Amino acid sequence: MKNLLVLLLAGTAAPVFAQAATPTPTPATTPPAQSQTAAEPGRAARTSYDAAYFQQYAPSNALQMIQRLPGFSFDQGDQNVRGFSQAAGNVVIDGQRPSSKSDTLDTVLSRIPASRVVKIEIAPGDQFGAEYIGKSQVANVVLTAASGMTGQVEATAYRTFTGRYLPDGNASVVLKRGPSSFTLGANLSANGFPEEGYDRITALPSGQQLEYRKKLNDTREPAASLSAAWDYNDGTNKTAHLNGRYLIDRFKLSQYNQVTPSVGPARDDRLFQRYKFDNWEIGGDVTRPFAGGGLKLIGLVTRRERNNLDTSFVRPGGIVSGGTEQLLADHRDESLARLVWSRSNWNGWSAEIGGEAAINRLVSDVDLSVFDATGGRTPIDLPIDHAIVKEYRGEVFANVGRPIANKLRLDVGVTYEASKLTVRGDALADRTLKFLKPKATLDWQLPDLHAQLSVQRTVAQLQFEDFISVAELANDRVNGGNADLLPQRAWQSNLTLDRPFLGDGLLKLELGYTRISLLQDRIPTPDGFDAPGNIGSGRELLWRGTIDAPLGKLGIKGGRLTLYGSIVDTSVRDPYTGRKRRFSGNSTSFWTADYRQDLGKFAYGVHLESASLSTQYRQNELDSFYGMQPYSSVFAEYRPDKKTTFTAGVRNALDVTSARYRIFFTPSRANPNPDTFEQRQRNQHVIPYITIKHSFG
Repeated sequence: MKNLLVLLLAGTAAPVFAQAATPTPTPATTPPAQSQTAAEPGRAARTSYDAAYFQQYAPSNALQMIQRLPGFSFDQGDQNVRGFSQAAGNVVIDGQRPSSKSDTLDTVLSRIPASRVVKIEIAPGDQFGAEYIGKSQVANVVLTAASGMTGQVEATAYRTFTGRYLPDGNASVVLKRGPSSFTLGANLSANGFPEEGYDRITALPSGQQLEYRKKLNDTREPAASLSAAWDYNDGTNKTAHLNGRYLIDRFKLSQYNQVTPSVGPARDDRLFQRYKFDNWEIGGDVTRPFAGGGLKLIGLVTRRERNNLDTSFVRPGGIVSGGTEQLLADHRDESLARLVWSRSNWNGWSAEIGGEAAINRLVSDVDLSVFDATGGRTPIDLPIDHAIVKEYRGEVFANVGRPIANKLRLDVGVTYEASKLTVRGDALADRTLKFLKPKATLDWQLPDLHAQLSVQRTVAQLQFEDFISVAELANDRVNGGNADLLPQRAWQSNLTLDRPFLGDGLLKLELGYTRISLLQDRIPTPDGFDAPGNIGSGRELLWRGTIDAPLGKLGIKGGRLTLYGSIVDTSVRDPYTGRKRRFSGNSTSFWTADYRQDLGKFAYGVHLESASLSTQYRQNELDSFYGMQPYSSVFAEYRPDKKTTFTAGVRNALDVTSARYRIFFTPSRANPNPDTFEQRQRNQHVIPYITIKHSFG
C-alpha cells in the first residue's frame, strides 16, 4: 500500500478520473475519439469517449461499452433499499438517473443498443446531482437524437457437470421518433447450477467423526421478465420517462443426502425447497423548467409476492420416519414520490433542494411444523412468525456547491429524515425515528492528481424481514425476529486519490474510517434464539487500491492488466464473550486480478479473485464461509463484424470447491470451549459456456 501511494503522488500523465475493477481493453494506438470536454462553469472537465472509440470491440449494447471504459469501475447501486436516493449507482443516461429500481442498472444499460450511443462522458459525481456527490467518477451515456429502430439479442448456453444445458437470453428493441423513444425488453433464464459435496461433523476436542453426509444439490431457477419504457427528451429540463416491469422467478432445490452416522443405521435424507417470487413495478418522472433550473417529480410503485415451501424428510433405511415443513408467504410493497428542484449555476453556486415521501409495508406469515411417519403434524410456534410491518417515511434535503479556489470545489448538504414504524401481529411495537444527516465533500483536481475527501453521517435502513422469525431447514436452526431493532448510525470519512498511469490507465488509493453506533449484528433473544440486534459501538478501517495498467507501451499490443485489493478491518465488542471481534459477515481482505488482450477481431481474458473468511457470530456457533479459492474464469471472443460477437468461456476454470466451517458451543459462545465442528464442501465444477450477441439497426 505504501508503494501504491508513492506511485499515486509521483510522475505526470493526462488525467482520467476513474477506477477499474474489471479488465478493459487498450487500443494499439491512442484513439482520437477520446477527448476532454468543457463542463459547466466552476466544474472539472469531462473525459469524453465517442462511439468511434468502442468500434474495435464491436459492443452490442451500452453495458458492454461501459465495461470497456478505461479505468472505470461499474457500480449498479442497490435496488433493494427503500426509497429512491440511496439506490443510485454510478451511471446516468443523458445526464439523468433511470427512474426504475427493480430493473438493475446493468439490465437497463444492456437494453440500449450500442448504435444509439453517441459518446460516454466521465466526470466527478457532483456534476450529476446530489445523489452522486462523493463519487469520484460517474459515467454519462449520451444517446443519439436520430429517429429509427435499433435492437440487440444475446443468447448463452451453459453446461453443468451433470450434463444439463442451461439457456439464458435477452432481447430489446428501441423505436425512436422525434423527442420520444419506446423500449421493449425481455429476459429469459434457466439458472440453477447443481453442486456436489459433503458435510462432516466431528466431536471436539477429540476429533471423532459423528456423522458424514454425502450431498447432491440439484438446483433450478427459471425466471422471465418483461420491461417497457417511454422516454421523452425535448431539451434541457424538458424530459419525461415512464417505465414498467414484471418479473416471475421460480426456485427449486432438491437435495439428496446419504447420511452415515457413527451410531445407528444409515439414512437417505431429503430436502426440498420450492420458492415462488413475483414482482412488478411502475415508475416515471417528469422535469420542467422552473426558476432558472429544473423541477423534477418522480413516482414509483413496487409490489412483491413471495411464497416459499421448505420440506425436509428423515429417511432411515429409505423409509420416511418424519420431517419438518415450513410455509412462508409474504407481501411487500412500496409507494414513493420525490420532488427535486436543481439549478447548476446560481450566482456561482449549484443548488438542489427537495423532498421524498414513501409508504412501505410487509405482511408476513410463517408456519413451521414437524410431522411423523403417518403424516401427523405438530405446529411449532416461533416468536413473531405472523406480523405486519408498516413504515411512513419522509425526508427533506438541500445541497449546494461551488468552487472555492482554483481546481478546488466544495459541496455540502443536509438531509432531515423522519419515519413512523409500526409492527402488528405477534408483536406490538411503535417508534418514531428522526435523523439529521449532514455531508461535505472537497474535490481537488490537478493535472496529474485527483483527490477527494468526504465526510458524512449515515443511517442504515432497517430490513423488515429482520423483524420476522424464520427457520433455516438446510442449516437446522432458527433465526429469531426482533421487533425492537434500531437502525445503526455512523460518521463516515473517506479520502480518495487517483492519478493517470501509462496513458489511459489509473492508480487509485482509497482510505476510510467509520465510527458506528448501535451496530446491527446478532444478539440473543428472551426466547432462546439468535436474532438481528444492536450490539453497541464499532469502527471500520478501510484500505483499497487499484492498478489499472494498459500494456501497449510495454510492448503488449491490446493488453491490459487490472489489479485490485482491499483490506477492511472492523472491530466491535462481542455480547457473548466480551472480547473484541470483527463484524458479522465481514471479509477482511479481498483481491482480484484481470488480464485481457484485444487483437483486432479476437480477444481473450483471465479473471482471478479471492477473499478471506467471512464469519457470522451467532448465539451458539461461529459460521464461517470460504468461497471458491481462488475463483477463476477464462474466455475467448471472436467479432466477425461490428454487430456480432461469439464468446466461449469457462467459469470456475480451476475446478475449486467452496468451504464452510461451523463451530458449535453449548449453551452459547459464552462458553469458550466448543464441542462440535461441522465442515461443508461444495463444488459446481467447471462450467463451460457459449454466448452469441448481435445488434441490428
